[in-house]
Amino acid sequence: MERLIIHVDMDAFYASVEQRDRPNLRGKPVIVGGPPHSRGVVATCSYEARKYGVHSAMSSRRAFALCPHATFVKPRFQAYRQVSAQVMEIFKSVTPLVEPLSLDEAYLDVTENSLLSTSGPFIARYILGEIKRRTGLTASAGVAPSKFVAKIASGFEKPNGLTVVPLDEVATFLAPLSIEAMHGVGKVTAQTLYKSGYHTIGDLQQTRPEQLKGIFGHDRGQQLYELAHGRDTRPVVAMRERKSIGSETTFAFDIDDPEEVFERVIPEMEDVLRQLDRRDLSCQTVTIKIKTSEFQARSHQIKLNHPTHDHDEIRRLARRLFDEMNVTEPVRLIGLTVSDLIPRTESTRQLTFDELTKPSLEE
Repeated sequence: MERLIIHVDMDAFYASVEQRDRPNLRGKPVIVGGPPHSRGVVATCSYEARKYGVHSAMSSRRAFALCPHATFVKPRFQAYRQVSAQVMEIFKSVTPLVEPLSLDEAYLDVTENSLLSTSGPFIARYILGEIKRRTGLTASAGVAPSKFVAKIASGFEKPNGLTVVPLDEVATFLAPLSIEAMHGVGKVTAQTLYKSGYHTIGDLQQTRPEQLKGIFGHDRGQQLYELAHGRDTRPVVAMRERKSIGSETTFAFDIDDPEEVFERVIPEMEDVLRQLDRRDLSCQTVTIKIKTSEFQARSHQIKLNHPTHDHDEIRRLARRLFDEMNVTEPVRLIGLTVSDLIPRTESTRQLTFDELTKPSLEE
């Protein structure tokens, strides 16, 4: 049976929530992120702001220069998480195979589904309609036989769009696209491919796998060849019960300024701290994770001698871990996780900063 994969991506999610909740902002350029004269960055912006060249991960100062009449809004992550929970409920009402990528996007395997339908477009339209009905927001979706193609397709008709790529049209759909549209192809890999004469996915479709293996090695070369033909067998992995509390953010564009990278993890860190408080838990391990532009994952963690739930201490530890990672390459994702969780009633005292063991580094 041919797999039916849907990738759903909310449209300008944070900005759309702000426009929904504040009617005076509707139809106007809205920028969610740091204040215009700060060292902050743009988390997202409305489509009205995008017309002026504003985009995610841009500095707030640059965004203000491009669109000085925009309304800058401080992120309200609790509100966004509440809407995200509504959207995820819709997904799970259709299939248990839901793989969230962030608050505003997810993969769904709807090969078998509660609607008892074999039509990917029908299922996708139902999901988009339910999102609009229950949240007042729009989303875009891509339907394809694989995660790779579905994710590309979801971005084709934004906002409020639906793009369907049947199995027999996958190669034709991918051929004219830039090689940078491929999963796992960052700036370095792209430059290597450009220098070798490959500019589009169609160029890779026309080559022999041996040529790519000669450039990138056997496994990586074969992977690029398979992806160019739309062959991606990765399963949709449903969210499992968490034994830790974590939050991460993926940037729309790679960020090469370490300070800007760390600023982007601050809202995620505050959310983790709120979850610790809400669940009345302490943690004994703090971990910072990054993913580079070449999809290389790195993490750095520290395990304490005793549990802690002190916000300031966890913030200091996160800063210390990030500094010790000595990030020099462009980054596409950053996240913070706390683990070794115990109820606070079992925690005898707060650990002082000087009582730390040596951190362990995981690459």
